[in-house]
Amino acid sequence: MQSSQPKVLVIVGDATETLDTLYPYYRLIEAGFQPVVAGPEKRRYQMVLHEVKPGWTITKEWEGYTIEAEIAFKDIRPEDYLGIFFSGGRAPEYIREDEALLRITRWFWEQARPMASVCHGVEIPARAGIVKGLRMATVAKCKFDLEVCGGIYVNEPCVIDRNMVSGRTYHDNGHYVFPWIKMLEEARAQSKPTSASAAA
Repeated sequence: MQSSQPKVLVIVGDATETLDTLYPYYRLIEAGFQPVVAGPEKRRYQMVLHEVKPGWTITKEWEGYTIEAEIAFKDIRPEDYLGIFFSGGRAPEYIREDEALLRITRWFWEQARPMASVCHGVEIPARAGIVKGLRMATVAKCKFDLEVCGGIYVNEPCVIDRNMVSGRTYHDNGHYVFPWIKMLEEARAQSKPTSASAAA
């Protein structure tokens, strides 16, 4: 049976960070939205766990859960979706050259639909050329990626600028996801026909 709930894209690839992805995924369901996982191909993807261990100066990586992408980027009709989320991990570095993904990203920005990004997810909107003058949070190591494309790095757990909500890492999940969900709820309310227009 086809769900009547508004659909929201969750963008992943191999080495997508597990907590970056699953926390917003299940929060969307709790809020009455239908998360639709999308990847370069319609298949199962391997997620990872990322953490800077005590005594380390770089990120250590372990395999996490897997996740099934329901749709490939090339098959997405963006107008069918209320919002989009860019997960972190190493995936964005590899999928940011996908022309279909870049086209979709630009469409959501131009249509001012709710967008969210965490950690390395910033590499996708940056590569799509939509961050000029845009304030965004991201992991410190991606500050250059954002700024070289004209964005403004903000070291805060939640940054909201126009229709983009962003966080630095999964440690910020409790700060930035709720404001994005509220933005989606407002967009859902605006998209519903009024009783008068429905009766017309």
